[in-house]
Amino acid sequence: MTATADLHVVLGASGGAGNAIARALHEAGFATRAVNRSGSADLPDGVELVAADITDPAGAERAVAGAAVVYMAAQPAYHRWPEEFLPMLATVIDAVTAEQAKLVMVDNLYGYGPGAGTMSEATQERATDAKGTVRRAMTRTLLDAHQSGRLRVAIGRASDYFGPRADNSGIAALAIEPVAAGKTIRWTGSLEAPHSAAYLPDIARAYVKLGTEERADGRIWILPHTRAVTGAEFLELVNAALPQPLKTGVISKMMLRLAAPFHRISKETLGILYQWTEPFVVDDSRFHETFGPFATTPLDSAVADTVAWYRENHS
Repeated sequence: MTATADLHVVLGASGGAGNAIARALHEAGFATRAVNRSGSADLPDGVELVAADITDPAGAERAVAGAAVVYMAAQPAYHRWPEEFLPMLATVIDAVTAEQAKLVMVDNLYGYGPGAGTMSEATQERATDAKGTVRRAMTRTLLDAHQSGRLRVAIGRASDYFGPRADNSGIAALAIEPVAAGKTIRWTGSLEAPHSAAYLPDIARAYVKLGTEERADGRIWILPHTRAVTGAEFLELVNAALPQPLKTGVISKMMLRLAAPFHRISKETLGILYQWTEPFVVDDSRFHETFGPFATTPLDSAVADTVAWYRENHS
């Protein structure tokens, strides 16, 4: 099948990133298909919803049929990345190649590993942990496919994100979602290490830019982020958006170790804890220089809008 001129397909529409990208595409006027296993998602009228298992070749082919651009925001369960992520990606690449469509990869910063300093597109990937190694292998697979002429690829990378409907985000889960019940808001690792965060509606628009710009092809892009802040500063912004401030806390390495035998997310977090105890900061200047002007939401406004959404929808 030949790709149509404007059909954009988002794989993983149940997740925060996939949902936000589908919304951004719809708002920009593109014909949008959102794909997940159930065929159900909180999306505006006019977005086509399709149920498909993209780990199965037939399901992946059905998911991307007729697409001009495909956004790969789907992922296996967090603890299953080493076993399942590369095979899933291979199946998607085959399906997108058959459609002669462009593939935009929704990526993160795990491949850089600890001690990377301020991360840019030129930063060497040195991760040796299980999740970082998988992400590095995925990047090689994608860029090799592009360089061989098999398909067009663009890779967009973001740090931890927050925003409305960001339930699978660590920042949202610990620092924002608890406001709906008036519970303690928390940060992981260290309250003093600077950390770049991405506002979900901003990076969703940035992914649309990668999908619609030919000059994005064949390259890795650090997407636009809010200014880097410490955990203490971020929690202060959350409390500033509330009528009454909540208690704050930190999930320390010791707490994670104690919980790890009984709590899967704690166990998985230990392997990438450096992201929360060391400076974890990005340089997104190349994106702005190439595609600008690209307006990002001021951090205090982004936090306030996210807090308001969770208070209204998770009360």
